[in-house]
Amino acid sequence: MTEQTRYIDTHVHFWDPAALRYPWLESVPAINRAFLPTDLDEASAGLGLEQIVFVQADCAPEQMIEEAAWVTQLANDEPRISGIVAGASLERGEAVRPQLEGLSQYPLVKGIRRLIQGEGLGFATQPDFVRGVQIVAEFGFSFDICIFHPQAADAVTLVAQCPNVSFVLDHIGKPDIRNGVMEPWAMHMRELAAFPNVCCKLSGMVTEADPEAWTAADLRPYAEHIFDVFGADRVMFGGDWPVATLAASYRSWFETASAFIAELAPGEQEKVLRENAIRFYRLGD
Repeated sequence: MTEQTRYIDTHVHFWDPAALRYPWLESVPAINRAFLPTDLDEASAGLGLEQIVFVQADCAPEQMIEEAAWVTQLANDEPRISGIVAGASLERGEAVRPQLEGLSQYPLVKGIRRLIQGEGLGFATQPDFVRGVQIVAEFGFSFDICIFHPQAADAVTLVAQCPNVSFVLDHIGKPDIRNGVMEPWAMHMRELAAFPNVCCKLSGMVTEADPEAWTAADLRPYAEHIFDVFGADRVMFGGDWPVATLAASYRSWFETASAFIAELAPGEQEKVLRENAIRFYRLGD
């Protein structure tokens, strides 16, 4: 792959604390400022970033539709924003329908994410949450699963109850890379990959490693396992920018991920870098 390899980034966040409220940013001062398309332009300069999928940035729950509207406005000036994964309060079960109806008014909204990683074990398997996830398919939306590795068994239970939902696992399920722990994460990844309606994002790995001292060798066993169980047909590149800047520059992570992807056959590389994202998120529809 060359510097100008065309690719789609399936996991980008933008935020502006002057526009919306992000309570979690108060505890992460290093990134507690606006991050906008012009900042990404600077961070990705010289790379072949072709399209962007925005993923909800955990704004205040009552502002989730407002966030989709705000990113739609950003897309007027940054046409590479091709899809939005919006937030929705899926734990409300049937009562989430009006919120999903509101989000469906924005054509760029392709998927939904309700963060699971900050919730306790069992959150993702409670009946109302499962029902909320099932309903996203009725609106033609996919669902992004964002968990820490101890919640992976819950993710398997959730997916098993939602055969009509297209899922993508964010950040390879956030394994404990820092301590080199593979199991039971690896087993759960194999279980998730057994469902044909689940894909995986090669993203968010550097922040699960030692942010000050990670190496590509630390990440490699985890990336290799993801390719082994999901195959090149169901893996997508994600930058997790700007969260990943807590551990790496945009270029550094892209080049590291690109080295893993470069070990695939050329046609498989194109799938991971572009084609799978276009298909999964229905970009251009």
